[in-house]
Amino acid sequence: MSNGFALELQKGIRASLVADSSITDIVSTRVYDEPPEGVTFPYVRFGRIEPTSSDTDASLGAEVALTIEGFSRATGRVQATQIAEAIRASLHRQEASVSLSGYTLVELICENYFIDRERDERGNVATVVFSAMLQAS
Repeated sequence: MSNGFALELQKGIRASLVADSSITDIVSTRVYDEPPEGVTFPYVRFGRIEPTSSDTDASLGAEVALTIEGFSRATGRVQATQIAEAIRASLHRQEASVSLSGYTLVELICENYFIDRERDERGNVATVVFSAMLQAS
């Protein structure tokens, strides 16, 4: 069974992020769907992924809204902001760097990002918001 739009996009983005030294210099290869128990900080994980059908009479397509979150326990917001900016630079309008199987990534845009305190007040989380347009190949 092949992946749908959302899972294939997540798979392609993860591969792109762990291949980018600006990301791995900060988080190594700690880019997760669900981080393991006792995870080492800093790390990146996928947040919300929401595909919406965007079919035409001639092709299947989807617009996918997704968030990528960077978690830091460093004092202050600097490291979380560096993670957000590295993710943005790695992916914004870099469609060719994201390899997908069965789909074409037409557009990948960073809409915005924000840094917030974690609920436990022990660190910061960067949330980077993307929109993607995909078509079935």
